[in-house]
Amino acid sequence: MIDAKEGTAQVKIGTPKEVFEGENRVAMTPDSARQLQKLGYDCLIETGAGEKAGFSDALYEEAGVTVIKTPAALWKEADIVAKVRQPDGGELKRLREGQTLISFFNPAANEEGMEAAKKKGANVIAMEMVPRISRAQKMDALSSMANIAGYRAVIEAGNNFGRFFTGQVTAAGKVPPAKVLVVGAGVAGLAAIGTSTSLGAITYAFDVRPEVAEQVESMGAEFVFLDFEEEQQDGSATGGYASVSSPEFAAAQLAKFRELAPDIDIVITTALIPNREAPELWTKDMVESMKPGSVIVDLAAEKGGNCKLTVKDEKIVTDNGVTIIGYTDFPSRMATQASNLYATNIRHMMTDLTPEKDGQIVHNMEDDVIRGATVTYEKEITFPPPPPKVQAIAAKPKEKAKELTPDEKKAQELAAFKAQTKQQVTLLAVGAALVLGVGLIPGMPASFMQHFIVFVLSVFIGFQVIWNVAHSLHTPLMAVTNAISSIIILGALIQIGSSSLLITLLAALGIFMAAVNIFGGFLVTRRMLAMFQKS
Repeated sequence: MIDAKEGTAQVKIGTPKEVFEGENRVAMTPDSARQLQKLGYDCLIETGAGEKAGFSDALYEEAGVTVIKTPAALWKEADIVAKVRQPDGGELKRLREGQTLISFFNPAANEEGMEAAKKKGANVIAMEMVPRISRAQKMDALSSMANIAGYRAVIEAGNNFGRFFTGQVTAAGKVPPAKVLVVGAGVAGLAAIGTSTSLGAITYAFDVRPEVAEQVESMGAEFVFLDFEEEQQDGSATGGYASVSSPEFAAAQLAKFRELAPDIDIVITTALIPNREAPELWTKDMVESMKPGSVIVDLAAEKGGNCKLTVKDEKIVTDNGVTIIGYTDFPSRMATQASNLYATNIRHMMTDLTPEKDGQIVHNMEDDVIRGATVTYEKEITFPPPPPKVQAIAAKPKEKAKELTPDEKKAQELAAFKAQTKQQVTLLAVGAALVLGVGLIPGMPASFMQHFIVFVLSVFIGFQVIWNVAHSLHTPLMAVTNAISSIIILGALIQIGSSSLLITLLAALGIFMAAVNIFGGFLVTRRMLAMFQKS
């Protein structure tokens, strides 16, 4: 098809049916196809490609997608092929020069695939290589799938656990809550933590990056700290992922897990290091020390597993009754949701590849995101990519705050209290000066100065009384301003019967303002006391 306006061929993006056994996801949905068409592309889909994810051919046709009957025809017609799984040998043979492939590609362990794409002259964008920088979050397919995997891991664990997650007290007896340990607080780990805590389990989490402790605790879990000092690598150097730990740190980590293992009911491991086999974190002796009926879900099974006894794509039960789940298809088990998220990631990648929104792909190798994800380009292997020029999404470790002694804390609080009191006294002095100025106006009664002197002395006495009360006992009712307000309201009541209109107005204003302060103090104090009352 030729675009009459531009005189250029209409670029077609197509999605084949996944050939990997058990894969239910699809890289294009009807909604993402509509968005791709707005970018100027024609969309193609192999018949039945979205069926397992809940998207029929009819839905694609309604969205303006052309349904292609055979995979060979689709690969031949599409200029850009978007798929989920790493292409197998047959799919690699269908690549042609100038064609762009967007999919998970596993470049670190797929040199043969990169060589095949290089020889064919195809450009390959590996979705797992999208750098973790702020601008690329919308294309981060690893995070999208990890989020689903973390959630599904807890559901799978609950299905095999056979007991409540939450604790219950019933007429038949007390049921203790399950104890869950999540190893690795990345995207999958945080999703697992959120699901576990929402189900009522006592949740613990560990990560080699202590800076994630705040995120873990904000989700209601307890972060497991190691009594071990190790300099942490800046997350920007590893694309926002954890780096390799020292042997000493790894030994301390295993010792901590051995200590926790007998009390934990469910373990969910998510620890991965880019371009490496998964680290072994849950050893055979830890499994043997766990209680019968416990469950381990190993989300790192595809990379060898964090648990020594994990069997990839299988569920096993050990001799002591511990269930170990090594499934690698958790996102595929929620195919509709996973397809929607992954297709959205693809669509955002295409948006970056189409800066003019004219249906013409611009493979800009100066762009951090595109360069980082590209593994072959113009008959060259471009993997591994250079580090991104911008900071990765990884919070830098905060400097540990110095722990104050009780005396230092007391001195700090007292200094703050004195500073606040000084401000209040300054405002009071300014107010007294203004009132004195009013009293010196010609025509003021002689009794004004007498009352003013009594007022100043009363304020001084009230201030001294409050000052001698320990600042930690101060409440809205026991405050300098309330003491002064009480004196003001009494003096104002005396002066409100004055023959002078000005003094009467000032007295009425003083009564009003002091009453607001006093009754406000009562109201706030009542609320504070209610917080400590048992319902």
